[in-house]
Amino acid sequence: MTEQQPQAVEPGPETTPAGALATTEAPAPAPERTPAPEPEQTSAPETPVVPEAPAPAKDRRVLRAVLRWTAAVAVFAAVGAGTAYGIAGMERTDVPGLATESDGRWDYPTLTRPPLPKGSPRPFDEENAAEAHYADPRALLLPAPAGAVDDRALRGEDGWLPTEDFLKEFADDDERADLRQMLKDDGLRHTAARGWTTEDGTRTRIYLLHFDTSVIVDDLAGRMAPFGAPGYRLRGTETSVADEGFADLSWPGDFPRWAYTESKPYGAEQVRQAYLAAGDVLAVIVQSRKGTAASVPFRQTVTLQGQLLG
Repeated sequence: MTEQQPQAVEPGPETTPAGALATTEAPAPAPERTPAPEPEQTSAPETPVVPEAPAPAKDRRVLRAVLRWTAAVAVFAAVGAGTAYGIAGMERTDVPGLATESDGRWDYPTLTRPPLPKGSPRPFDEENAAEAHYADPRALLLPAPAGAVDDRALRGEDGWLPTEDFLKEFADDDERADLRQMLKDDGLRHTAARGWTTEDGTRTRIYLLHFDTSVIVDDLAGRMAPFGAPGYRLRGTETSVADEGFADLSWPGDFPRWAYTESKPYGAEQVRQAYLAAGDVLAVIVQSRKGTAASVPFRQTVTLQGQLLG
């Protein structure tokens, strides 16, 4: 254990030998004592405890630097969180360098409506009561998307397709005969057509049937595209039903349209079809593909063709 050093005692009045009497007055009061500082404790073999000295100026500078860096980290964390929130709210295609899978849409060229003869109105202008297309119907056909192979057989002579070639789309002989007579009675002027095949094997055919008035087209569309199912069965189909999702899409045209899809079970390929009653033009659009015909490129194609006819 640590030994305590005895405190020093200041000298008092003189003393006499034992048994002797004091020969002087009572001793004067002892002077006021000042406590002596406590001696340091020592222990062996422990190292003496040294009191902490005040922090030097260098330590204070380090402390201030740490505080500044802590504040900076907090600011960057807040900014980073805001940036992350902003990126999370963006479409994937808006973020540079961030790849995103395609949703199936095709890469079509920029669409341009053909010029009209001078003084001619657009088909759905108020002054065009007949809703007539004064532009060349061949110029109203939707161009093929990038990478597609053109179907030269649909070009016809001078861009006009014979009626018999259009009727080949339909499966039943009696129905083809009925349609042939109907088109003749309605005064079909000519048919412009275009087709292509994309890399995934989807075949597209577009037919623009041009008549004298929109009244004829409305009547013909009612027969070919009644509610719930098409009026005439296309080649390669068994049962087709209304494409319910198509009706929910925004539509750029001022005219009605109907779309159908082949329901399961279907054969080697699935067929989708649409009809647009665009004034004096009836557009018939068919897409088919081995296995399943995707809905996205079909709806995209129909919508873009509608823009050109509007």
